[in-house]
Amino acid sequence: MHKEAVHLQQVLEYWAQQQPDRVLLFAPEPNLTLSYHQLLNEAQHLHAWFDQLKISKHGHVGLLMHNGRQTTSLFLETMVGGRVITPFNLLAPPEQLAYSLDHSDIEILFYAPNNKDALFTALPYVKRTVPLIELDPDAAVGPYMHTEPIRLPELTENHPALLMYTSGTTGTPKGVLLSHRNLMHAGKSVGEWHSLNPDDVVLSSLPIYHINGQCISTITPFYTGGAIISPHHFSVSAWWDLAQRYQATWINMVPTIIAYLINAAKSTGKKPTREALKRIRFGRSASAPLPPEHHKEFETLFGITVIEAMGMTESSSMVFCNPHDERRRYGSPGLPCGVEAKVIDPNGIAQGDQIVGEICLRGNNVMSTYYKGEAETQKAFGADAWLKTGDLGMRDTDGFYFITGRLKELIIKGGENIAPREIDEALLKHPAVLDAAAVGIPDVNYGQEIMACIILKDDMSCDETELRDFCIKTLGKFRTPKIIKFVKDLPRGASGKVQRLKLIELIDA
Repeated sequence: MHKEAVHLQQVLEYWAQQQPDRVLLFAPEPNLTLSYHQLLNEAQHLHAWFDQLKISKHGHVGLLMHNGRQTTSLFLETMVGGRVITPFNLLAPPEQLAYSLDHSDIEILFYAPNNKDALFTALPYVKRTVPLIELDPDAAVGPYMHTEPIRLPELTENHPALLMYTSGTTGTPKGVLLSHRNLMHAGKSVGEWHSLNPDDVVLSSLPIYHINGQCISTITPFYTGGAIISPHHFSVSAWWDLAQRYQATWINMVPTIIAYLINAAKSTGKKPTREALKRIRFGRSASAPLPPEHHKEFETLFGITVIEAMGMTESSSMVFCNPHDERRRYGSPGLPCGVEAKVIDPNGIAQGDQIVGEICLRGNNVMSTYYKGEAETQKAFGADAWLKTGDLGMRDTDGFYFITGRLKELIIKGGENIAPREIDEALLKHPAVLDAAAVGIPDVNYGQEIMACIILKDDMSCDETELRDFCIKTLGKFRTPKIIKFVKDLPRGASGKVQRLKLIELIDA
């Protein structure tokens, strides 16, 4: 292993020498691959081309493309040559995309043809000129391959590598600037926690514009010398076929994927073959809380152990994870992984076990700053240099953390704090409910009341009265939602996490 490596370029040079023909990426559409040697060679061409285009030595490069061979290669190649990659959220509304394009100071933007409409809707609101390159994410080679390759410049661990924008659902998006040290530490801690090695292959459909798709699905296999199976997007019908075809040894999921795989297996009666599952050592779930009922049901149906974890953009992904043994806890993202963690009260005082407060983090994979955001950085870190996550939770006596919600999403009804997740999990116990999300809405009498949005399973039905009676029995009358709405979809961010505050727009729908 590359014990002395301190930045991503050294990792690539090591693996390109040790296993040049090892496939780093399997891109199922249209069945392309990318080896470690190819990645290094293409990176040398790319940076020669950037030099010709007068892109600054540490300039920012934008990416507005779905998963594909070119998308992954540009993502990694940009960073290993010392420039900063900024993958933009394909689902961002025009005003957020315009803000991020402006704020990021990108000197060039690669975009896919099918993102052209969204891009050109946002561009009139961008205050600066951004050179544009249209590029097929599934292209076998990029336009930069006609240049003469150059030796990549020397880097340090402190060089910036990745600029990511938060979803901005409650305000202006913030630019999270991550260094090579942050990403190296993330890849190392995740790889060690899951005992990954060059023989491992991960199946992940998570988008490369989200930190989970970047650091867990891409940076970690790259760091450990493994391989990635990266389809354009998640497909229930294709998931297990991909696992078998490319011999996945672990699968990276979010709770929504788990819910749909369970529902498909139960509604059709068809489960993957033993051949499709035989190499899979474990599944991983993060980016949103995994309901214990779904966790247990998935393991029962498919015989695959699921390790629940938690991360955030500001921490280069994983900060909590369950162990791969009998200690793991349902309903908990696990133990601190690669970081120190603590729980504080509103005055910043550290809390003891079993007391709910805000979770704070410190470690080498935690960002140093928000890009051009000194005030936001000071607010996030405070005087003691611990990152305030905005997540509410507690630590049990064995050191496991439990998340109860977000500070901004906490429902305060009649002066009592109610975690939306508590309502979600109760509703998910009803046999007809596929997914559920609760949110606080304005109320004259209580200050806030509870509204729940429900997605029913395809082959099931129930009405509002039935669900309300069910909640009264499981939650009590005070915590039972005042309004229950049946919806086809829930508003979600790039990771699949429900954007609860957007649910408020459905009150009068």
